[in-house]
Amino acid sequence: MRFYDERVLPRLLHFSMRQAPLAEYRRRVLEAADGEVLEIGIGSGLNVPFYREAARHVIGLEPSPALLAMARRMGPKSRVPLQLVRGSAESIPLDPHSIDTVVTTWTLCSIRDVSAALLEVRRVLKPSGQLLFVEHGRSTDAQVWRWQDRLTPVWKRFAGGCHLNRPIAQLVEAAGFRIDQLQTAYLPGPRPLTFMYEGRARAR
Repeated sequence: MRFYDERVLPRLLHFSMRQAPLAEYRRRVLEAADGEVLEIGIGSGLNVPFYREAARHVIGLEPSPALLAMARRMGPKSRVPLQLVRGSAESIPLDPHSIDTVVTTWTLCSIRDVSAALLEVRRVLKPSGQLLFVEHGRSTDAQVWRWQDRLTPVWKRFAGGCHLNRPIAQLVEAAGFRIDQLQTAYLPGPRPLTFMYEGRARAR
């Protein structure tokens, strides 16, 4: 049973992710992206204006045709060459060790097989490459994560498969990464929805 209109949801997601508090996260994460960059789940392209010239080329991977169409309209705002590719994070259509930086922003929550996707990220990264991420996920506060566990089965039906309770740092490490930098914090709003992970990781 479909709980949302596939034509409407991408536009709702685009609107919700334009919130001002998220812009500072985007700026901090994307200013560290360099070389050949792969953005997993580029969505409607809201990250595009934040890339600096150190990112020589950005490949935006996205499974939704509607969101890709919106991302194409962001092309003129890009300071770096932008290539959009329709595809799945669980099977990235790139050669091994071909990417310097992988970026994920509020994406890992909704990938069906997130462990497979992170293994694919590790496969395409160069040995010296980096994974930059900002994601929401499982809180470190037991009272909050118990609510996240209760809410997620219903929430994901109405929010495009979004899981509130994924332990982002644990998932990244389990895929063979070493987390070099990690900050966690709550955004303003309901705590089950707003626990953020911001970090940088490299393959072990």
